[in-house]
Amino acid sequence: MTIFRNMKLGVMLGAGFSTLILLGLTVAAVGGVQLGSVSDDVNLLTSDRIGKVMQVQELKDNVNVVARSVRNIALLEDGPQRAEEKQRIDKAIARNSEIFEALKQAIQSQRGRELLQQLGQARLPYTTAVNKAAELGLRNDMAAAREMLLKDVRPLQRTYFQAMDNLATYQQQLMVDTGTEAQDQAASASRWMLTLAAISAVLGGLIAWTITRRVKTQLGGEPAYAAQIAQEVARGNLAVQVDLRAGDSSSVLAAMSAMRSNLAQVVSEVRHSSESIATGASQIATGNADLSQRTEEQASNLQQTAASMEQMNSTVQQNADTVRTASQLASSASSTAARGGEVVGNVVRTMEDITASSRKIGDIIGVIDSIAFQTNILALNAAVEAARAGEQGRGFAVVASEVRTLAQRSAQAAKEIKALIGESVSKVQTGSQLVGEAGSTMGEIVEQTRRVADLIAEIGAATHEQAQGISQVGDAVNQLDQVTQQNAALVEESAAAADSLNSQASRLVELVSVFQVDDAVSHAVIAQAQHRSRDTARAAQAALQQAKAPAPAPAPRVAAPRTPAPSPAKAQRVALPPAAAPTAPAPAKAASGNSDDWETF
Repeated sequence: MTIFRNMKLGVMLGAGFSTLILLGLTVAAVGGVQLGSVSDDVNLLTSDRIGKVMQVQELKDNVNVVARSVRNIALLEDGPQRAEEKQRIDKAIARNSEIFEALKQAIQSQRGRELLQQLGQARLPYTTAVNKAAELGLRNDMAAAREMLLKDVRPLQRTYFQAMDNLATYQQQLMVDTGTEAQDQAASASRWMLTLAAISAVLGGLIAWTITRRVKTQLGGEPAYAAQIAQEVARGNLAVQVDLRAGDSSSVLAAMSAMRSNLAQVVSEVRHSSESIATGASQIATGNADLSQRTEEQASNLQQTAASMEQMNSTVQQNADTVRTASQLASSASSTAARGGEVVGNVVRTMEDITASSRKIGDIIGVIDSIAFQTNILALNAAVEAARAGEQGRGFAVVASEVRTLAQRSAQAAKEIKALIGESVSKVQTGSQLVGEAGSTMGEIVEQTRRVADLIAEIGAATHEQAQGISQVGDAVNQLDQVTQQNAALVEESAAAADSLNSQASRLVELVSVFQVDDAVSHAVIAQAQHRSRDTARAAQAALQQAKAPAPAPAPRVAAPRTPAPSPAKAQRVALPPAAAPTAPAPAKAASGNSDDWETF
């Protein structure tokens, strides 16, 4: 039971229902297995045992047909009728052969195979004797046929029937055994299912009793009683008594009882504290007047200091603006000179590129001159070959002469272009030297301009730092002025907040008065509140006397850092006088104004 005592309620419910479901599944599974065994026995009975018995019975019926037909052959005088009987005999024997083969495949037991073998041994001589007797009858040898029926066929038929009866009896016994086994399986399934059902009922009852007892232990009583206690607390009745069992300290009702007691004590403390707050709120505004007067004097002095710092900051700012303008002009001149130097550098690089291109053109002209010279030589050789050819080479000689003339003109033109290129290269080199000198001069100008700009920038930075320092001092004075003005505003707001606090405390008293508490708890809380009120009253009186002492005069130059004396407002904000008795709530003011003042404070 220890495991149930430490188990959570949800886990216990889940485990209980899971156990019941598991037991139900177990009953169903056992029943299914047992019914499956019964079904297997019934299937074996219907599909195997009965079929074999019916096949053996069909064997006997066919043998009876053969016996009647062979007897009819021996008795009938009409030939066609005897032929029909012979066909019946052949058909019955063929059917028995099929049944015999089917039984050989179906029978698997050792005893069944032995009986089937005996049946086969009796079947073969009987079939042979029947065929011989039928043949004698078909040949009209009636006497021999009748004699064979009496002497040979009839004993063999008895033996054949005995073998079939033995096999039929064996198969019937197997059928009876299978039926008996099926009945035993059904009875066993019923016993198992009844036993498991009884076990499930006992376990289900035990689980239900355990869960019910655990739930009632955790609740500590009836759920309706717990709901009634919760409704009483919800209506504000904290004086309601909770009936608990002996030694009950961990149930829901025990927790609700502790909650009621703690809540009653808290409500009582809140009620009496709110009354004390309402009384002390009016005293907070008393000390704010003195603090407001001192704050206004300090704000006036700080305003004069701020005006002087603003004048000084304006003068330094003008100097900084002038230096900034000069620095910008110097930077602009330096940038212009730098761009001029870059342009000159680009011109120098362009002239160098032109010189390199002129040299490449001269090289190309040299190649053209060489080609013209080689072409002249080739034309001369062609003319010589044309002269050797005589009359047949005259036309070729004329072409060679023209080619030579063109080669000479090309060579002459190449020489002239080469001369012009050489002159252009010489002039470009002279221009490159001049541009290089101009670039060096421009670089010196740029360097001097940068130095001047740097000096002006340093002067501007120093002036800017000086202006920043003065601006920071002015900002600090302005911030002190703003803080002082804010303090003055806060003093006024604290006075309004004190009035709002008084109204809120009265409203809180009205709200808390809804709750009903025990007289014993109320008296204990009042005693504790009076004790704390006496301590805070003595501390408030000491702080008030210290605040009324004259403040020290400020130093003429730099005032040493000191801790400000606590104001009467601050001292009275800490001290709350004792409340003699609960006072009647004051008339409520406008709700919106009180709420806004309280939030601002």
